[in-house]
Amino acid sequence: MTVWSWVIPILTLIIGLVGGFFGGAYYLRKQISNMQMDEKQLQAMARSMGMNLNQKQLKQMSRNMKNMKLPNKLKK
Repeated sequence: MTVWSWVIPILTLIIGLVGGFFGGAYYLRKQISNMQMDEKQLQAMARSMGMNLNQKQLKQMSRNMKNMKLPNKLKK
């Protein structure tokens, strides 16, 4: 066995892990930025947390979700 039979698989693994990490991070950022919830989903989420929102609160929460800015760390 030569040295290359050990080096090439290890380098391939490292490159694959790094590439997969950055690919996954890019995909996750893209999904978070495109995330939108309609009023029924917001109401269901609030009920699951034990809150019951009226229409005014629901519209305010919906407006806040649309205007929400992502942290700079996620925007890169």
